[in-house]
Amino acid sequence: MTLPGGHPRGRVLKRFNELGPYLREDKCDSQRFFFDCLAVCVNVKPTPDKREFWGWWLTVEAKEAHFTYQYAYGLFDKEGIWQQTDIKKAEDKAAVEKTLQAFFPRLEATLHQQDILLIPEPGTEQIIVED
Repeated sequence: MTLPGGHPRGRVLKRFNELGPYLREDKCDSQRFFFDCLAVCVNVKPTPDKREFWGWWLTVEAKEAHFTYQYAYGLFDKEGIWQQTDIKKAEDKAAVEKTLQAFFPRLEATLHQQDILLIPEPGTEQIIVED
C-alpha cells in the first residue's frame, strides 16, 4: 500500500513507531493510524489493569496527497476504552495538554522528513504548540 508522497505503508509505520510508545498498531488500518497517551493516572489504588487515566488520542488518516489528523482529550477507562470528556482539574488538563504539545511537533517533523503534509481534519481545531 502506497501512502501520500509515494511512501509504502511499512516505511511510514516504522517512522511512527520510532516516535515512542504512542502508536497503537492494533488500532491502525491501511489508511489510518492511531496514537494515544495515558498522561495522568486518575487513582493509583486499583490494580494496574483496572486504573483509569486522563489523556489524549489522535488519529492520522492518509488522503490522496497529504495526511489529516483529529484528536480528543478524555478518559481511558478501566475497560480500556477512550471516552471524550472534560478534564476538570486544571493541573491534570495542563499535564495532558503538555504531553500532546510535546508529541505533536515530533509527529509533524517525522512526516515533514518524508515530504508529507499534515493538516487538521475539517472541523478539527489545529494543535497550537506553545513555546
